[in-house]
Amino acid sequence: MPFLGGGMGSYEMIVFAVIALLLFGKRLPEVARSVGSSLMEFKKGMQDVQSEIQNPSTNTSSYENSTTDSAASRPTATDDNEDFTAPRFEIPSDS
Repeated sequence: MPFLGGGMGSYEMIVFAVIALLLFGKRLPEVARSVGSSLMEFKKGMQDVQSEIQNPSTNTSSYENSTTDSAASRPTATDDNEDFTAPRFEIPSDS
């Protein structure tokens, strides 16, 4: 099990390259570019998550602004939708 002990050796890299050539052929550069860009986006996302965990107060304002903006754009009963109603909860009486 060479993968459990650490990095890849020359034999493993050659086998990996042959398998990649057999699977992808002429599309190999395109596949390598897309895999590389996906890894970069993943790493950037992980850094964003880590910074949000370390400094939670700095990132909440953008979230709060986005939720209030979306709430303001929702239709209400006072707009042109007079038939827009929501079910109301009534507290049961103790008779």
